[in-house]
Amino acid sequence: MINFNKVEFETSFGRANQLFPSDRMELVFAGRSNVGKSSLLNKIFNRKSLARVSAVPGKTATINFYKVENLRFVDLPGYGYAKVAKGEKKRWNELIGGYFSQEREIGLVFLLIDMRHPPSNDDLTMLESLIDAELPFVVVLTKADKLSKTRREARMQGFQQELPCADQLTLIPFSSETGEGVEVIHAIIDDLAEEPAGEQEEYG
Repeated sequence: MINFNKVEFETSFGRANQLFPSDRMELVFAGRSNVGKSSLLNKIFNRKSLARVSAVPGKTATINFYKVENLRFVDLPGYGYAKVAKGEKKRWNELIGGYFSQEREIGLVFLLIDMRHPPSNDDLTMLESLIDAELPFVVVLTKADKLSKTRREARMQGFQQELPCADQLTLIPFSSETGEGVEVIHAIIDDLAEEPAGEQEEYG
């Protein structure tokens, strides 16, 4: 069992050519700007401000690395924020693409999508790129507490039509307010930490 309370911030980089070599399994968190990645990370590690939660979308412009025991957690910049300058958006895209193009020991990607809305074009592009690269991933549906029971059921049905290969995907409703989904994510991470490299294909 991973002791999630022992997480340590390791470092952050603003360009892909600054990244250090991968020397342990990396669990990656990706999603649109303001989808709730920082809130998810804080909830996983039971910290209030390990990852900075910003009211300004697009604030995270670096790849942030955290360590827990034999695992590394990778917080990618949020994508898809329209008001970012073109040059900055290009740098972010190169940073995210540069990370995935390197030879890294990626155990699992957590792709965050706002449960209240259909996936954006950027979400679908990311999801399809993960499928094409044959990277294992799960989809975390954030802000689940914002939906009524009826609306929630409708969105879950909607995702079955909106997401490619939806019947083969692991979908995890999550709320940073209620803690829903945290135990499921903890269990997945614990399983990965105990598995030999190359045996994570059950997800995705």
